[in-house]
Amino acid sequence: MLTMASFASWFYTLTLPFYFLWLAVVAGHLGKLATLTLTIIVFSSWFYILIQPPKPDICGTPGGPPITAKRIRLRDGRSLSYFETGVSKDIAKFKIVLAHGFTGSRMDTLRTTTEIIEELGVYMVGYDRAGHGESDPNPRSSLRSEAYDLEELADALDLGPTFHVVGSSLGGYAVWACLKYIPTRLAGAAMLAPVINYRWPGFPNNLSKEAYYQQGKGDQWALRVAYYVPWLLNWWLNQSWLPSPTVIKGTTFLPNRLDSQFRDQAMSTGIFHKRMNLSILQGVHESLHRDLMVMFGKWEFDPMDLPPPSIPVHLWHGYEDGIVPVTLQRYICHRLNWIKYHELPSGRHFLSAIPGFDGNVLKTLLLQSCA
Repeated sequence: MLTMASFASWFYTLTLPFYFLWLAVVAGHLGKLATLTLTIIVFSSWFYILIQPPKPDICGTPGGPPITAKRIRLRDGRSLSYFETGVSKDIAKFKIVLAHGFTGSRMDTLRTTTEIIEELGVYMVGYDRAGHGESDPNPRSSLRSEAYDLEELADALDLGPTFHVVGSSLGGYAVWACLKYIPTRLAGAAMLAPVINYRWPGFPNNLSKEAYYQQGKGDQWALRVAYYVPWLLNWWLNQSWLPSPTVIKGTTFLPNRLDSQFRDQAMSTGIFHKRMNLSILQGVHESLHRDLMVMFGKWEFDPMDLPPPSIPVHLWHGYEDGIVPVTLQRYICHRLNWIKYHELPSGRHFLSAIPGFDGNVLKTLLLQSCA
């Protein structure tokens, strides 16, 4: 369906040459300054229209995707969708809120045996972060809004005064945000191969720069745009002639053989695209692009300045992670010695694909919490 924004973009693109032809004609009748001013106005108007992201297809609206998930209404009027697993929350000893990673959704959970879940008494709820899956987009997404979305979900589901939070990969920024903005609501926290912002001030410049330039050129440029000119990111990522990030295409070089096999299998079976399609259900800009803007933009705080919390915080990372540099993760955990750091010598980025890993995470996090 042709929207007003797409029509305007098409119109300006098609008619731009005629504008400049007209300017050339009238140039003889106007002064140089007037001609230059008019040229700038026309070009700026055209470019402004060109870089505007498409409007999202909001779930439940005419022409938008149908609503299939359970949802809660947030204070600002947005809806947040969620998916529950584990034992009933009425009998649960532990309640966990799960923050999914890049291209993920509410369906991402810690997969372990029924015996472990029942033995520990674990209730888990995953949610679509703003703009992902069936959660309404938030054009003002930030670290602060992520923490408060998560807190509102916990309160709406009556999870009690405290609960655990687990973030995977890029979903790790939700955990950092909770440690900053709602630390008194947490009973414990865990991050699984959390993504890092290379521009956190606490990093030594040479260390972060070395890790930054180990990425592909397209990934480097996407992160630069997300940091310096985030309003240009949607346009940039839609230009085939510009360097594009490998993480969206699923072509990032993975040094770990099992990581590479896991991704190749997900690509060949269609699981990769099925998972991504669920994440970008309402549009790629309000999900993946905004994720990049929040994660790699200007942070409201430096995680390495956080004071020690009164709860256990764990971080798992694989030595052979090809997406998040282990050198930076080590530095963070060295600076924040209150984090219980678990490095897997032959581990990779997709930690949950390791047999028994999720069960070990639950036992380590929860049993220490009640010790």
